[in-house]
Amino acid sequence: MAFFQGIATVCCALFAGAAMYINVVEHPARMECGTELAATVFPISYRKATVMQVSLAVLGLVSAVAAWVVGSGVWWLIGGLLLGSVIPYTLLVIMPTNKQLVNPALDKGSESARRLLSRWGKLHAVRSVLSVSALVIFIGYA
Repeated sequence: MAFFQGIATVCCALFAGAAMYINVVEHPARMECGTELAATVFPISYRKATVMQVSLAVLGLVSAVAAWVVGSGVWWLIGGLLLGSVIPYTLLVIMPTNKQLVNPALDKGSESARRLLSRWGKLHAVRSVLSVSALVIFIGYA
């Protein structure tokens, strides 16, 4: 039980920390450099972050569910589902914006690119809230 709780908590903490870093530091810094540069580096950052974040979300979800299955309280299931919810949220809500931002045809200096980047930052903030909420649950019930 403690093993699964530990894995879920570590994965969630890493995911939440990365998500917060992206929202508080990386994306604002990108935007301060101007729309063209921000739109140029976005696909690179997105590609590199995807593997790490998907892995952490899946492993955190699976570990939290496993902890619940072997006798941890229902809060472990709730926290795991909160963390895991970033996956469908990303696929259904953020992905259309991601696809537009990584499209080579995007005019990287355009007002449209600026709006997409701004929208992406707001949409990504939901991932931060979901993962930090899951982390609070895991720490509160560890």
